[in-house]
Amino acid sequence: MQKRVYLDHNATAPHAENLKSRWNELIDLSGNPSSIHQDSRAPKTHLRETRQIISQYLNSSPLEVIFNSGASEGNNSVLKSIWVLLGSRKPEIIISAVEHPSVMNTAKYLQSLGATIHVVPVSREGEFDFNFFKAKLSEKTALVSVMFANNETGTIFPIAEIAKLAHAAGALMHSDCVQLLGKNLTSFASLDVDYATFSGHKFYSLKGTGFTYVKKNSPWVSLIHGGGQERGRRGGTENLTGIAALGIVFENIQFAHESVQRMQKLRDLMEENILKNISAVTVTAQKQNRLSNTSSLVIDHVDGETLLMSLDLKGFAVSTGAACSSGNPEPSPVLLAIGLSRDEAQSSLRISLGWSTSEENIQDFVLTLTQVVYKLREINQNEKTGSYDR
Repeated sequence: MQKRVYLDHNATAPHAENLKSRWNELIDLSGNPSSIHQDSRAPKTHLRETRQIISQYLNSSPLEVIFNSGASEGNNSVLKSIWVLLGSRKPEIIISAVEHPSVMNTAKYLQSLGATIHVVPVSREGEFDFNFFKAKLSEKTALVSVMFANNETGTIFPIAEIAKLAHAAGALMHSDCVQLLGKNLTSFASLDVDYATFSGHKFYSLKGTGFTYVKKNSPWVSLIHGGGQERGRRGGTENLTGIAALGIVFENIQFAHESVQRMQKLRDLMEENILKNISAVTVTAQKQNRLSNTSSLVIDHVDGETLLMSLDLKGFAVSTGAACSSGNPEPSPVLLAIGLSRDEAQSSLRISLGWSTSEENIQDFVLTLTQVVYKLREINQNEKTGSYDR
């Protein structure tokens, strides 16, 4: 049976080993934490302890952590809360051009309700346009929402600097931080944001569970109305299995320094060998501050979707910048937004390493990638005029 090598950790990370070893403990969590009988005590304890563990990492109060289904729900909740509570007197929101669809599409929805949305350009090298940002920032700005790091290019944005300017103008600051945990050593507290969103499956926990940091006294309206769960801030019985899993995985997050440093060395080694062995390859935003595990490549004269499928058949799971929806492959909006041409975006490949990625995995991947690119270019050469070097 072919050995698989997983290099798509920015899409979702595999379950942590210590989570797997405690799986039976998690699925045996019965009882509703909102009940008052004895069977609710264990779930209630897990809920309280996980909130405490996360708040210690964030350097926040436990009451500033709201459990939910993940960052898409969190992003919707933050932007819609701001519009409901502040939109009548501060109708403007600023986002970056490379935000996740859960921010971008929510902003478009609020725009249909009357909000003014300013979209800050981001360059090909991942540089946030501060001149544009400062020009649009005003007393009418209710919220600034900029992700900590882009999931496709790995580019890390200067959130603390952006937040400082936002606060000086009287605006609130939100950051989608799903790519922070386990991939970068930045202290969350140093970001000085009012809101931050996280998804468990991005850092080796379960899908469908996450949390939002809401700084004390920051405006908030529950997106899901129901019972009094999460102090009335998010209705619905808590996903105790998923929440307890977050607490278990955070045991690893607190000691991730070695893994982060090792991933960066492997990432740099991989890029060096790819550029050495394959011609006409560009690493997007290579010189910028990036996540330790992420590499976005533009490989000329090769279709990204075909390359992805060829690598998949050979046992390597990667991602392409082209969002290949059924029968309608379109270039990634993020790659187009930073200035890549349509052809470049459709020739892109994203490799995102994880804690378990080995040097042998990287060596095998580079060798296979070189062989596949050479073969695909050879096929293209037979179909078009001209020749390409290996």
